[in-house]
Amino acid sequence: MRHACREVFLTVAICRKLFAVLALSAVAFASAPRDRTQFGHQITVESHEEVSDATCLGCTVRVRGHVVGDVTTFGGSIIVEDQGEISGDSTTFGGNIRLGKGARAKGDVTVFGGRINRDQEATIGGDVANFGGTIWLLLIFGLPLLLFGAFIALIVWLVRRLLRPAIPVAA
Repeated sequence: MRHACREVFLTVAICRKLFAVLALSAVAFASAPRDRTQFGHQITVESHEEVSDATCLGCTVRVRGHVVGDVTTFGGSIIVEDQGEISGDSTTFGGNIRLGKGARAKGDVTVFGGRINRDQEATIGGDVANFGGTIWLLLIFGLPLLLFGAFIALIVWLVRRLLRPAIPVAA
């Protein structure tokens, strides 16, 4: 039993490290000089600023100025304050989108596992898709992690089976 608990702990530790490497590598993909990519730190686009794209992992994007491209968050929210503007698409996984008075989202607005809070004077130029509730988060994130964990468990089982010492048959 103790050996099985250690294997589960090691598997969880490996999955956490893999997620951290993947999340931190997203910072390296910020291609344009005005792109903003953060992990765990809020992104704020001030009223006098213009940003190409904003991507945030585990944090919130607050737009007071103008985002020319897309805004994407994983595990965080998108807040477009008064007179803030997003020209591209706005997508959040596991967070909310809040559009304040006079805010403009010219592209599509998509929310997985969250809500859209919109002032009456806010405008959305594209399509609105809201996949609210935790079932979407479980399908999007939980199912692949479950399959990945099952695959690792299969590999561990196969290696243990192949390395098992042969027991001689008593005559």
